[in-house]
Amino acid sequence: MDPRRSAPPADTSPADGTGDDAPAAVSPDGSARVAADLRAALGPLFRRLRQVRPEGELTLAQTSVLVRLDREGPASATELASGEGITPQSMGTIVAALLLRGLVARAADPDDGRRMVLSLTDAGREGLLGLRRERAQRLAYAMEAELTPAELEQLAVAIPLLERITRHV
Repeated sequence: MDPRRSAPPADTSPADGTGDDAPAAVSPDGSARVAADLRAALGPLFRRLRQVRPEGELTLAQTSVLVRLDREGPASATELASGEGITPQSMGTIVAALLLRGLVARAADPDDGRRMVLSLTDAGREGLLGLRRERAQRLAYAMEAELTPAELEQLAVAIPLLERITRHV
């Protein structure tokens, strides 16, 4: 049996013997430390989720473009390049690969017929959903393998807090 799953919960009672289960307050300097620790923990997690991909799966840059089109709607290649912080030439290569796979479509801009905009196709949307499902499954497997049920519950309680922080970053 996994020792992490059978270990009793750590005693979180304060040293003063009050029996209060509330965590100690974090000082303003402490919040900076927590922020640095959180970033240090989450950064590698997100990079790992993005890096591990089956053969033939979209590159990180291609996925990023699909996510941007999904969230922000149709955009020109120039707008996408600017948003991704890359050159228009590099974006042209990415767009060509996505067009070839049928994941994006090119059409005249309804506001300016001289300009072309790219949008997600149904196949692109489905591919993005599949990618998200795959990453969520890998993350769920890792959490089940590494966390006790109590730790998993702690993580679940922290999610709304992380969402609130995300809105202010």
